[in-house]
Amino acid sequence: MPIPKPGAPVRGSKTGAPIMVLFDLLGRRWAMGIIWNLSKGPAAFRVLQMKCETISPTILSTRLKELTAAHIVERTLDGYQLTEMGYELFSLLKPLGDWSKAWAKTIS
Repeated sequence: MPIPKPGAPVRGSKTGAPIMVLFDLLGRRWAMGIIWNLSKGPAAFRVLQMKCETISPTILSTRLKELTAAHIVERTLDGYQLTEMGYELFSLLKPLGDWSKAWAKTIS
């Protein structure tokens, strides 16, 4: 699957609206789990794989390439970590995680 880019068609958007491109990227298997785990700090590939529990090395490698190309993740001497934009994205996603817990109680 190609790395989504604004202006190019993605799932749900023929025009590639930036929000739809972001949703396409974040909706890929394990993308959110990787971001969530890296929000706790940098991690080497194997450590990140252990934190994600059931992720295959192939999927992890693919997602890291996509998230790196999207400037959400970067590779450093300490392993992979969120970029400044990645941390900003996580700060926007965290309240959704909190909201989802309250929402889950209403539908259980």
